[in-house]
Amino acid sequence: MAAWIGLEINTLSIIPLISKSHHPRAIEATTKYFLVQAAASTLLLFSGMTNAWCTGQWDITQLSYPPSCLLLTAAIAIKLGLTPFHFWFPEVLQGSSLITALLLSTVMKLPPTTILLITSHSLNPTLLASMSIMSIALGGWMGLNQTQTRKIMAFSSISHIGWMTIIIIYNPKLTLLAFYIYTLMTISIFLTMNTTNTLNLPTLMASWTKTPMLSTTLMLTLLSLAGLPPLTGFLPKWLIIQELIKQELTTMATTISLLSLLSLFFYLRLAYCSTITLPPNPSNKMKQWSTKNPTNSLIPMLTPLSTSLLPLAPMMLTI
Repeated sequence: MAAWIGLEINTLSIIPLISKSHHPRAIEATTKYFLVQAAASTLLLFSGMTNAWCTGQWDITQLSYPPSCLLLTAAIAIKLGLTPFHFWFPEVLQGSSLITALLLSTVMKLPPTTILLITSHSLNPTLLASMSIMSIALGGWMGLNQTQTRKIMAFSSISHIGWMTIIIIYNPKLTLLAFYIYTLMTISIFLTMNTTNTLNLPTLMASWTKTPMLSTTLMLTLLSLAGLPPLTGFLPKWLIIQELIKQELTTMATTISLLSLLSLFFYLRLAYCSTITLPPNPSNKMKQWSTKNPTNSLIPMLTPLSTSLLPLAPMMLTI
């Protein structure tokens, strides 16, 4: 009951922010988000009640009835947007503002991730690994043909959630590390996009004429999110692959490494658009170089952390 109430409060807290603009797309996104999240919370409550009915144990961290474990896994997968329950997430992000999309991608994922961590020992490892691999594959595949930056970041989030959940049974601390680093990089990218008002690729191309320094740092952060060494984003992927190999799951590690190349392609395309190319047609946006946009004070602090934490990896791993 406590977990269900907490998840419902978590859902209701973000709904006014999504529907703030009163645009039909925002109202549609709000409705989708509420229905999906309410269904997932109810499914979690139902899994706990089923386990209590059959075993007498109300604690969801001590599930032993197999159907209850499957229901709990499905409920958390819906909450996080894991494949095959991912359909709501890109649409909701596309109907939200950039700051609200940032909250949906980071802060709103923390409560379901916490429940996943405390119940990981009673979940079905085969089902969880299958959904993780499908999420990594689909996040990369569906992001290839997108031109809207919010949808690209949504599929990026689906892919990263797959990386986090695939290792949670074997090493939960790595899941937390991956979540923290993903949150750090995503905040930096969304704040930069919000400063330049970047909603699609043509706007991203034109942002170089207005804010060249921000475009350069955005390129580095995108490459870090892709997991390219020697940037920060390489650290969680490196450690996850290493842990999977230690657990004698070399085939799984190889599979997700190859699937991450799909995500790398559209990250490289975003980085290419942000720094190297300009729109092929004359645009009035090219004249905006003389206007000054207020820069968020968090960006200069978050960008170095998002790109240069890899040398501090030994210190982070010993804490």
